[in-house]
Amino acid sequence: MSAPIALHPVPIDKLRVACSTCGLKELCLPVGLSDEELGKLDHLVTLRRSFRKGANVYRAGEPFDALYAVRFGFFKTTVTAADGRDQVTGFSMAGELLGMDGIGTDKHTCDAVALEDSEVCVIPYGRLEELSRELQSLQHHFHKVMSREIVRDHGVMMLLGSMRAEERLGAFLVNLSQRFTARGYSPSEFYLRMTREEIGSYLGLKLETVSRVFSKFQSEGLISVQQKHVRIIDIPRLRELIGQRPC
Repeated sequence: MSAPIALHPVPIDKLRVACSTCGLKELCLPVGLSDEELGKLDHLVTLRRSFRKGANVYRAGEPFDALYAVRFGFFKTTVTAADGRDQVTGFSMAGELLGMDGIGTDKHTCDAVALEDSEVCVIPYGRLEELSRELQSLQHHFHKVMSREIVRDHGVMMLLGSMRAEERLGAFLVNLSQRFTARGYSPSEFYLRMTREEIGSYLGLKLETVSRVFSKFQSEGLISVQQKHVRIIDIPRLRELIGQRPC
């Protein structure tokens, strides 16, 4: 079987949807830009790319020249461990950015792979830097985005360093719930695009442990699971498990 490949790039003007009219602009773009400033962003993002499930957006070692705003779909990022295994380092969904791993060295340090048929908007980084110098709000926004990524990385380090298996999986589900809520979806019912093995890789848990904790949560009435469909029955208890105050 041949490896999955990306579909042909599509000029964004043929799709009649621009940054200024995109429903995700409040997630991936700064709030409060004027119509003129949004117009400049529309000229920056001129290309979209579609990816079949399993296709790579980029691979470790490839030159870095763009960021990718997820329009729809789901992606994972992975690095190759010393023993040759792929280690999952993150999951990205609509309204989030891929590619920031390459900013420091001008080369990507991880692989980005589509977990389902997906689409991204291509943001040429050189032109983004030029426009950021012109639009201070845009520059400030991307500093915030990079800061958010650093905080997320620290959160993962906390997961792997100090939490029990139940706390790790609980934190993962709560985080997904919050991200789906920000996109207008149900906070308590969603479909997992990643496998349990990929969840385990991200959380530093064995596949058997992930399956055991899912079963434990279900038997305790915290969640209901049917294959990849998850319904969180008791969000307050799940938050309490990981030490979060109820919202």
